[in-house]
Amino acid sequence: MKTRTLTLTLALLTSFSVVFGQDYAFKVLANKGANEVKSGDTWTPLKTGATLRLTDEVKLSENAYIGLVHKTGRPMELKIAGNHKVTELDKKIGTGSSVLNKYTDFILSSNSAEAKKNRLSATGAVHRATDAGDAIKLVLPENQHAGIYNTNVVINWDGSKVAGPYIVILRNMFEDELSRIETPEATVRVDLADAKFAAETAILVEVVSKTDANLASKQHLIKKLTPVEQEKVKTAMAEIMSAVEEQSALNKMILAGFYEQNNLYIDAIAAYEDAIKLAPDVPTFKEAYDEFLLRQGFKK
Repeated sequence: MKTRTLTLTLALLTSFSVVFGQDYAFKVLANKGANEVKSGDTWTPLKTGATLRLTDEVKLSENAYIGLVHKTGRPMELKIAGNHKVTELDKKIGTGSSVLNKYTDFILSSNSAEAKKNRLSATGAVHRATDAGDAIKLVLPENQHAGIYNTNVVINWDGSKVAGPYIVILRNMFEDELSRIETPEATVRVDLADAKFAAETAILVEVVSKTDANLASKQHLIKKLTPVEQEKVKTAMAEIMSAVEEQSALNKMILAGFYEQNNLYIDAIAAYEDAIKLAPDVPTFKEAYDEFLLRQGFKK
């Protein structure tokens, strides 16, 4: 009798586990356009953060976009207008890593209405300390978070107070000038794999007005990770790279979430910039980037 009761209990638990595990098939991570979801017999507007079940159907409008993440963690982009049954989308998903859900959930929670409300109600909790005399504010972290895993650096700054053109000066730790870049825009990309920087483990960055050298930014540090630190990040990324190796805006945003959670803010900035470049007409990526900058105190 006890054996029969135990068997029945285990069967019920297994049944509950299956039902719970199949509660949703996808989460909506990004959304653009008048897209809809059908649950049962009713069509309703699709919203970022929504979950889709196997019995649901989505309708993608013309020139629209939906970024989905499967329950296994594997991302999927929808760009073809028309109806898409979730069961069919589910069949197209390969194997994924549940570890990826850690970063997609982080992105969704960080950009939720509740998170925005909490951030707005905070009083100076994420205000980045800067010198009052800085005429140009660089969108770069303070020295304790100056580490970078990749070689691609995007240096942005607020050009509202000081008009261009600008001179971006990069120096080594001995203050020797390595490169001088002139630009009319309040942004520049730097490849640390370039021969000028390849031998340097740390670089100092400063931006000045071309017409008035007294109008300048404070000096910021960009520090390459040590081999040990590089290997640690590489190992952590190995668990998710098979799912996000494709060059897509959705994958770049997921990588930005990974970098932010690992305090690699310079890498996160570059990943968000790449996401926007790959899908400039999808507002979700720009909104997520703005929330990141506000959350980390890079802008007010």
